[in-house]
Amino acid sequence: MSTPHNASQIGEIAKTVLMPGDPLRAKYIAETFLDNPIQFNAVRNMFGYTGMYKGKEVSVMGSGIGMPSIGVYSYELFSHYGVENIIRIGSAGSYTTDLQLGDVLIVEDCWSDSSFAKSQNLDESEIQKPSLELKNLCIETAKKHQIPYQTGRIHSSDIFYVEPHAVVDWNKKYGCLAVEMESFALFSNAKVLGKKAACLLTISDNLVIHDHMSAEEREKSFKKMMKIALETAICL
Repeated sequence: MSTPHNASQIGEIAKTVLMPGDPLRAKYIAETFLDNPIQFNAVRNMFGYTGMYKGKEVSVMGSGIGMPSIGVYSYELFSHYGVENIIRIGSAGSYTTDLQLGDVLIVEDCWSDSSFAKSQNLDESEIQKPSLELKNLCIETAKKHQIPYQTGRIHSSDIFYVEPHAVVDWNKKYGCLAVEMESFALFSNAKVLGKKAACLLTISDNLVIHDHMSAEEREKSFKKMMKIALETAICL
């Protein structure tokens, strides 16, 4: 039985889902890396596919932008479709010159002033963490395949366009290396539902030196991160 946001039937989605924000990136991953991908969702153009990677069934689905969007899709995947693991594979803006365009960041935890967790389950913590086991498996996979990476805290923000007078030094004040908009909600959902979630990010913008990738580069140039996620998925 489908949900209002996902046309898939039970059994059409793998136990492990890779979740980029952009549905076109989900389409690219499915068509580039998966054998015999079958599309299971196109509701609201939030594309989802299931296929085989090195003999293991893997799904990939877009999440959309922001915590409300990934909150809906990840919750339904976990609670309705029996998904056990979600690995977010997203883009991020760097708060430090130590992270340059194309660098891979494996998230240790995320800080946010979002009300998502408090409103959803009365969790007032400003910090949400990935599943330790899944995060460590991503790290082991990166090491195994000799893919350079960094780890650290990120800022998970509700706001993309921040007015100048409201800007905070999130790196200095909270120890955040980079910013994105989804992980806080994903980690919260996984914790509430007893599932596993992790987050891999590729730096698409450096907010210190004001450098950035194009939209096409964001869609197709995150192959190191994609490889870590896919190789991790077949170990689950």
